Amino acid sequence: MIDVAVVDYGMGNLRSVEQALRKVAPNDKIIVSDDAGVIANARRVVFPGQGAMPDCMRELETRGLRNAVLEAARNKPFLGICIGLQMLFEHSTEGNVAGLGILRGEVVRFASDLRDAQGSRLKVPHMGWNRVHQISTPRPEVEDALAFSTAGGGKLDSGLAGTHPLWNGIGQNARFYFVHSYYVRPQDAALIQATSDYPQPFVCAVARDNLFGVQFHPEKSQTAGLKLLQNFVQWNP
Repeated sequence: MIDVAVVDYGMGNLRSVEQALRKVAPNDKIIVSDDAGVIANARRVVFPGQGAMPDCMRELETRGLRNAVLEAARNKPFLGICIGLQMLFEHSTEGNVAGLGILRGEVVRFASDLRDAQGSRLKVPHMGWNRVHQISTPRPEVEDALAFSTAGGGKLDSGLAGTHPLWNGIGQNARFYFVHSYYVRPQDAALIQATSDYPQPFVCAVARDNLFGVQFHPEKSQTAGLKLLQNFVQWNP
């Protein structure tokens, strides 16, 4: 039995994800695969990726992996990373393309004229280490986070660590590594598990039932990222 299948649809640095998983779960059978049958038979599925949304969706369809990913996202522990998070939503403004529609909401680009508190211009893509503010649900701040993700502005209270099992052992405001120009805007505030700031809060982690998705790259995020991956391979939703 395959413990973890990493979906290979031709996009992203899959070997980094594989190596990180092997480090946290050395006794598990971990396979990078573009075979729908392998993905269907795995206990857990990781859906990573880098690149442009239209290219990723096209490759997923061309390789016949769409249904396998949909089924995995509905029925087994499932982790979406970066584009693998964005593809779970209904629509992306990048190329005006439809996503998988598993989660309601859209993917939007950072504004072209972002500036920090000192007025200095911020680059897009957002690239580098940034703090992740875990959200403990249910809390009123979740509704605030959704408002921030759609309108911008304000400050989210992040004093309490998140309660989701994938945050176990990860401190509030831990730093993770990001590389992206687009971010998700969920329609359902209950999905939101974390935000980050660039410079306004944006949603960087979501969860529902057996599914967890992150905008950052845990495989490149050293101790905190490895802990999140370890939590995932031990998670039994």
